[in-house]
Amino acid sequence: MKREFEMSMVGEFNYFLGLQVKQRNDGIFISQEKYAKNLVKRFGLDSKKHTSTPMSSSRKLSLDAACVDIDPTLYQSMIGSLIYLTANGLDIAFSVRVCACFHSAPKESHLIAVKRIIRYINGTSNYGIWYSKDSNDCLAGYSDADWAGCIDDRKSTSGGCFYLGNNLVL
Repeated sequence: MKREFEMSMVGEFNYFLGLQVKQRNDGIFISQEKYAKNLVKRFGLDSKKHTSTPMSSSRKLSLDAACVDIDPTLYQSMIGSLIYLTANGLDIAFSVRVCACFHSAPKESHLIAVKRIIRYINGTSNYGIWYSKDSNDCLAGYSDADWAGCIDDRKSTSGGCFYLGNNLVL
């Protein structure tokens, strides 16, 4: 590559576009801890109690026409910040996607759900993805769907992931 492009070695790669990279002999750990902590602080939820899950499993979000309207600018800012965090925070990807559906006309119930995700992040900001050097070359894929889980339009939400050996492929 050095023949084709002008390059210089300035040290070990450890931070890029909000991703923190920790290189070890047995693998690489990628996280967004610094970005996550800044996000929690920016929205004033750093002193709030953590939650153990990003979203309630018993309560579904809907258009909720009877609920109070909120400032869409704040809501969209929160959603945008969370979407960036899903690059590495796969544990919040589904919850953020559900909340993002309501970005054009957010209600108070939607804001409460987004704040819960941020409180969850406050307790899990050190989570990340570990890529082990010692892995096999077996490719496995997994998928799931909630089968008409949206109470407004009865659409399904699906998702999936692939592993190469023990390593998640993004």
